[in-house]
Amino acid sequence: MPTAIAVTSADLALPPQDERTLPATVLKDLDRRPLDQVLAEVTAVLEAHGHLVVVHSAAVPAAVERRLRTVRSLLETDRIALLTPALPPLGVAVLARQLRQLASCDLGPGVLACAGRLLTHYLHAGALLGSVARLDRIPVDLKAHAKSWLPSSQFAVVAHPQPQLVRLGPGASLTGPEFATWMLTAKGQLQSDWITGTLGPSWKVQGLRETALPAESAAWWGTGKLIEFCSYLPDLSVLYQLVGSVRQTVCHWCGMDVIGDRCVFCSATAPAPPPERHHQPTAG
Repeated sequence: MPTAIAVTSADLALPPQDERTLPATVLKDLDRRPLDQVLAEVTAVLEAHGHLVVVHSAAVPAAVERRLRTVRSLLETDRIALLTPALPPLGVAVLARQLRQLASCDLGPGVLACAGRLLTHYLHAGALLGSVARLDRIPVDLKAHAKSWLPSSQFAVVAHPQPQLVRLGPGASLTGPEFATWMLTAKGQLQSDWITGTLGPSWKVQGLRETALPAESAAWWGTGKLIEFCSYLPDLSVLYQLVGSVRQTVCHWCGMDVIGDRCVFCSATAPAPPPERHHQPTAG
């Protein structure tokens, strides 16, 4: 049975990328529903799928994150992984969909959960903003803060993998991926064709799609006047090859097959290799 990939709101459950993309499990209103109801829902998911990977934004309300940790603690299970990537909300949605693609493959739950950390490195996520006055997720210098109060100012920002910020104007550009990607955009309360007309062509994107703006995006970026974007690898074969190229190991704590240096289910890190022993030559 495939591992369930869950998100914390319906707007993070993007439409399928291909016919093999599995549906997302939507754990909505976690902080508003009775605890026993949420426990029953998560228990049913575990019974149906065996393991659950919950992908959520760092901008999720604190009460939602507390509820997730409470549920995992009360169920006393190591079959629930909580993944909070260092990505804006649209990037989180894209990553969750990539994991839904991979969930149809012959990957163990530990490898699949750890693949989220790996695939994050191949996402380029940013936004076009009408103001950076309240942006605190990436460094913003005083000059940019001052210009953000000028009428009609717009800023192009990349939050991941490396922070970039430029004021929109002639010649403004952002460094993009060095490999072929598709791009997904989501419009807030800002009108501009710069992303589709300038950024996309400069990044040589192979395709461009639009979706609804996640509800958490305004809080993450500090303004509702934005257009969020994320470039990503769309092909399942490429994603599978990336994950399959990483050496698998067995988590020394929970026994799951994993990739990388940390198990996402039990949070155990790989033990450090033993120090090399240097043998002193003996006299003949």
